Amino acid sequence: MNIIDLHCDALLKLTTLEAASFAEDVRMHVNHKRLQLGQIKAQVFAIFIDPEIPQNQQFLEVIRQMEAFHTHVLQTEGMVHITDWAQLELLAPHEIGAILSLEGCGAIGEDLTKLTAVLDAGVKLVGLTWNEENAVAHGAEQEASLGLKPFGKEVIQILNDRDIIIDVSHLNEQSFWDVLPLAKHIIASHSNARALCDHPRNLTDAQAKALVKHGGHIHVVYFPLFISEQDATLEQLVDHVEHLAHLVGVEHIGLGSDFDGIGVTVKGLAHAGEAQNLLEALRTRFSAEEVQGIASQNFKRYVKKAATR
Repeated sequence: MNIIDLHCDALLKLTTLEAASFAEDVRMHVNHKRLQLGQIKAQVFAIFIDPEIPQNQQFLEVIRQMEAFHTHVLQTEGMVHITDWAQLELLAPHEIGAILSLEGCGAIGEDLTKLTAVLDAGVKLVGLTWNEENAVAHGAEQEASLGLKPFGKEVIQILNDRDIIIDVSHLNEQSFWDVLPLAKHIIASHSNARALCDHPRNLTDAQAKALVKHGGHIHVVYFPLFISEQDATLEQLVDHVEHLAHLVGVEHIGLGSDFDGIGVTVKGLAHAGEAQNLLEALRTRFSAEEVQGIASQNFKRYVKKAATR
């Protein structure tokens, strides 16, 4: 069963591992061979820049990762750059869609021309922050009462004008609530339920319901620390899916692995090639149609609806 995965950090590894190869490098959770094994039909590749990198060097790292996307990912036979969501329906059986996202706007500083350049390069989803504070908003590790900044409203306006999906997964609580009424298209690309695992990267029940009420989507993440406080299992990840499905409806749930951005993994879900194991676990509690929705169809419907808004 085909999967659309809303988040991985393979570009970071391609630019930091020595002699990294996208074809079948076993140091990477996400490589071409593993995408094929896991039946990943479309993969979102995040551009993530470590906030510890000096500000005047961060945008150069953005360029390096976009270059890696083109020279490593897109040069691999069968990988197709998705620049229009309608392309998801046109992929041939042997093809895999590759989508760019920006995980945090820290690298643009307060320069909207840098944001425009990234969007012109084909970025389809933008997270306003990683876990830190930047010129746009406050991230998940910041004081919960600190919210969106004035410059953030300018950024959101550009994203709305370009029909870019705004990703709230790394926002702190106040920033989330500030962004919600302003965003035209909104999603949590890799977050779980805080009711089951009390971590600031997860969504409260109130946030989950408000996000979906606003037309948004929630994609569960495979990182053990966001699943359980100890010894996370596939079954516990399914618990998160079930909890969120009861809250907002299973039709609003998808997948966002965070592979290559996580240092530990769940047994049976160690890399993209094992993604079908999660679908098998989901089948114990959801119908085949519902599992197909979680795997890919829900997101396809979401972007089709978003394109007509």
